[in-house]
Amino acid sequence: MNETTMKLEGDRTIVIARAFDASARTLFEAVTNPELVARWWAPKSHGTIISCTADVRVGGIYRYAMRANSGQEVAFSGEYREVTPHSRLVFTSMFEGVPGEPAVVTVTLEERGGKTHMIHEEVYPSAAVRDMVIQSGMEKGMREAMDQLEVLVSQ
Repeated sequence: MNETTMKLEGDRTIVIARAFDASARTLFEAVTNPELVARWWAPKSHGTIISCTADVRVGGIYRYAMRANSGQEVAFSGEYREVTPHSRLVFTSMFEGVPGEPAVVTVTLEERGGKTHMIHEEVYPSAAVRDMVIQSGMEKGMREAMDQLEVLVSQ
């Protein structure tokens, strides 16, 4: 299995990187098709997906919700700002129920050496918000979700 790396850049950015044993077309489909997103987005150790919708076009919106093991519903939503099939997505990401400005996420996909390399960059409105996300345990859940995504796209 490929390794997921995560690093902090500046005081507002998280950069997640991973290579997948799949084409950029397959990976793009897995991160934009709600039926496929529902199969990997929620870390299985945290809960189960209960809703997954996406209108993948500039100005389109998405919403992913899961029921955490505690019973609490956790949802993220946002708007697509850029959609370049098989190579780039830019969208906002808001943890519902927490006021403030959303993060801006840029996902790039590049095929190299028989793998697709994904860079997932999240830019938060402030250092305090980014630090809150890190302290929430985001890294463990993100790594589990990336492992689930790899299993899905390498089938």
